Amino acid sequence: MVDITRLANEYRVFADVSSSILYEYLSNQITADSELLNLSSFAREGQPVPNLLFGAVQLLLYKGVEHSLRDYYPNMVEHPKDYEESFSHFKDFCRIYREEIISLLKVKLVQTNEARRCAYLYPVFSHIYNKANKPIALIEIGTSAGFQLLWDQYSYTYQSEIIYGNSQSDIRIQSEIKGDNRPELQVKSPPVAQRIGIDLHINDVTNDEDSLWLKSLIWPEHDARRGLFNRAVNCLTKNKHEIKFIEGDGVECLLKIVEQIPNNAVICVFHTHVANQITKEKKFKLLDTIKNIGEKRDVFHIYNNIWDGKLHLDYFINKIEYKKIVGETDAHGKWFTWNL
Repeated sequence: MVDITRLANEYRVFADVSSSILYEYLSNQITADSELLNLSSFAREGQPVPNLLFGAVQLLLYKGVEHSLRDYYPNMVEHPKDYEESFSHFKDFCRIYREEIISLLKVKLVQTNEARRCAYLYPVFSHIYNKANKPIALIEIGTSAGFQLLWDQYSYTYQSEIIYGNSQSDIRIQSEIKGDNRPELQVKSPPVAQRIGIDLHINDVTNDEDSLWLKSLIWPEHDARRGLFNRAVNCLTKNKHEIKFIEGDGVECLLKIVEQIPNNAVICVFHTHVANQITKEKKFKLLDTIKNIGEKRDVFHIYNNIWDGKLHLDYFINKIEYKKIVGETDAHGKWFTWNL
């Protein structure tokens, strides 16, 4: 039986945190629309439903489906119409293409891959390297296309003219560090020993369908995100050979992967905006697995959305456990705070 109340609340929460005027408006309208809430119920369990529905609709528009709804998307037309007149067109679109949307809701995953989140990961990796003094073996759970595994191939600026990371990169990520505390940043990227990305479905950005789906998850008004996405696709295409992709359950196969990493590298397991899609039991199992690894060798774990939205860094050095909160972060990496 469809839990209309739960679905309506998901859209209500999404509207509150959305930085898309169009999606905020549509979400608020959907909360009171039983037809669209019933349509949304076809999404796979555990998936962020609003992201999935809006992504499915935008994918069909990107594929060239002709409908009046297109005129309300600023990334589709040069002069979009007033978003406050969009809902009837959105509902009509969903009614006409109901079966196509249901097919997408049943198979697609919300795997937003934001290279800009590397803005707050870069100082965390610098912090890890300073503590471990070893090249970093990266294991990303929920890697999607793998953009974040190439964080050392990007350059960064933080409210100054100093360029950190790969200064020759054509990917320049700008972010704001809020508050009084500042991280100790490596001017050059710390060395990476291995790059391993795990996901239930790997998005191959050299495949048009996968690339277009990831693009469809970017909100209509976010031109800068789309530009960065395109540059990250180019970077990953050139460096794909450096990444070992594994399709599977990252929690279940983590121990086996760790056993193959030599001791001259320090293990860093990380994931951002993924754990909210993991069951409570799997979250506990993941944390227990990290602890089991820490009883044998040094390991670092970067994550958010297990218990809260803050960025956490748990680690074991010489079998001693440490738990730190890095700080607050913007969902798309525009700003972060630093508490370490």
